[in-house]
Amino acid sequence: MSKLQTKSLAGLPGALAVPTYDRSAVSTGIVHFGVGGFHRAHQAMYLDRLMNDGKALDWGICGVGVLPQDAAMKSVMDAQDCLYTLVLKNPDGTREGRVIGSITEYLLAPEDPEAVLAKMASPQTRIVSLTITEGGYNFHHVTGEFDAGNPAVQADLVPGAVPATVFGLVTEALARRREAGTAPFTVMSCDNIQGNGDVARRMFTAFADLRDPELGEWMRANVAFPNSMVDRITPVTTDADRDMVAEDFGVEDAWPVVSEDFEQWVLEDHFPQGRPPFEDAGVQVVDDVEPYELMKLRLLNASHQGQCYFGYLAGYRYAHEVCQDPLFSRFLLDYMEREATPTLKPLPGVDLDAYRHKLIERFSNEHVRDTLARLCAESSDRIPKWLLPVIRENLDAGGEIHRSAAIVASWARYAEGTDEQGAEIDVVDRLREPLMAAAARNREDPLAFISQPELFGDLASNERFVKAYTQALGVLLDAGARATVENLVRGHGSPEAG
Repeated sequence: MSKLQTKSLAGLPGALAVPTYDRSAVSTGIVHFGVGGFHRAHQAMYLDRLMNDGKALDWGICGVGVLPQDAAMKSVMDAQDCLYTLVLKNPDGTREGRVIGSITEYLLAPEDPEAVLAKMASPQTRIVSLTITEGGYNFHHVTGEFDAGNPAVQADLVPGAVPATVFGLVTEALARRREAGTAPFTVMSCDNIQGNGDVARRMFTAFADLRDPELGEWMRANVAFPNSMVDRITPVTTDADRDMVAEDFGVEDAWPVVSEDFEQWVLEDHFPQGRPPFEDAGVQVVDDVEPYELMKLRLLNASHQGQCYFGYLAGYRYAHEVCQDPLFSRFLLDYMEREATPTLKPLPGVDLDAYRHKLIERFSNEHVRDTLARLCAESSDRIPKWLLPVIRENLDAGGEIHRSAAIVASWARYAEGTDEQGAEIDVVDRLREPLMAAAARNREDPLAFISQPELFGDLASNERFVKAYTQALGVLLDAGARATVENLVRGHGSPEAG
């Protein structure tokens, strides 16, 4: 069996597609922060597709890690010449494998920050892209303001400090380009945040203001931050996936990526320094991303939260187990149709009913084996961005909220740290301690969990939301997750239904 490296590509089994282009002819045009599974199954895949068609060879990707734990990725990328296997798991159980070659270099900022800065300052780099997760943008969930008090940010603002955060690194590179008279690169966010480009603009310029107000103003006037919507379910790579790649495709890959067969990328066309011909690879390049973005965040992402806590408490451990259960799939469809869809903007040509049912089909793909633990993680970065806007808009419009409120209640019950069988739950969240402390008071004070203004704002004082939330929480605590969902599906959990 061959280890995945450039020299082994020619000898790999025919079932595994490999790059047809000369990788030595690929030059860097994009620097990307956050080279995780999603980026490698999505943006890097689109670039590889273009390169296989003889296009975009000057848009190779230089990956960058900024966290100490990214050293593991660097080790693998260095050993494998930045090659990796992408395996699509189709609903019928078949698998398609391809070696992706569009990432040509990987730099670790803690190890060599100057190399990262030099790469971004180079005129050859025209896009800096981001998949740094919802929590990576360092803003307050309620106010939306940049958290200037973050210790890492404060350390980067010390005069003469070597930048360590993505904010410090990107801003310093832009400052160098400004001083050299080099046109600024475009900052392209690919994270699951509404208006991700707009958010990136606010956060990076806020950091720049703290460092040098003139630099902040220059960035506002000159740096493009296009919005985008990205979609592909990509579970965490497991040892079983590594074994599968070895067995099915005859290659030893230390960090392959597995994903569903579905893909979508909607991208605002705002790239002053040029861009790859993404539309030739299947990307929807549009003038306004927001309608597509709201559709995805409020239907797909919020539905992930709608299934994960209820499902985990009920004893399920995988998304497909929940969504193959007719009761839970009916609940998700009801949430999407009756609560999320009324908050969306017009989407000419999009069949929303077909989209909603396609989501259930995707969630039900047992071969992807997306874990509920992954979906439950970092909820404090997800619920406020994906679900609470649905609740607030429906409160303002007089729309239905009881399913959304019940999802919040299921998070509160999950955060207690034990499931309904008494097994311990590993609550993974940057706010783990305050969340679990508040959830521990669910029975003595039903409003304790939602009385965290940094997450929920003033929702704890909204009478209609409180009624729906406490009703759902009460059923959860007394009868369990399945009974709560059954109540909601039958309409008995709706305060509006009387």
